Amino acid sequence: MQLKILLFLHLAGAMVWIGGMFFAYFGLRPAAAQVLEPAQRLPLWAATLRRFLRFVAVSVVVLLGTGFDMLRRIPIAAAPPGWLLMTALGLVMACVFVFIYAVLYPRLARHAQAANWLAAAAALNAIRRLVALNLALGVAVVAAAVAAR
Repeated sequence: MQLKILLFLHLAGAMVWIGGMFFAYFGLRPAAAQVLEPAQRLPLWAATLRRFLRFVAVSVVVLLGTGFDMLRRIPIAAAPPGWLLMTALGLVMACVFVFIYAVLYPRLARHAQAANWLAAAAALNAIRRLVALNLALGVAVVAAAVAAR
């Protein structure tokens, strides 16, 4: 695949993932907490994350696939350090995402469905902390990419 197409797909995947986390953390989260009670807020989060995490799963696959495809085109010793840092941080982010998607989100959905608001809130809080971590890592990845140019 052409390098420009790979780079476009890579950046599109990053925009979906990082932009979505930014919106959720700084936009939806405070607004939902301000205007909704737990009985409305937690099912909203479960429904929102059900949709968003599917898009992120596709984005993660695209990011890893395009990233490794672009990286394999040059000898690893010739890769800028920023690319290697971006790769390492991206892999950590992907692992955090898998944990959210496979462990924490099902817990949130199950507890919200059962109207167990305390347990659902605990699951959402764990997701919130890991999204904050991934958002910070995502900013570091962008900084590494810029530094490599």
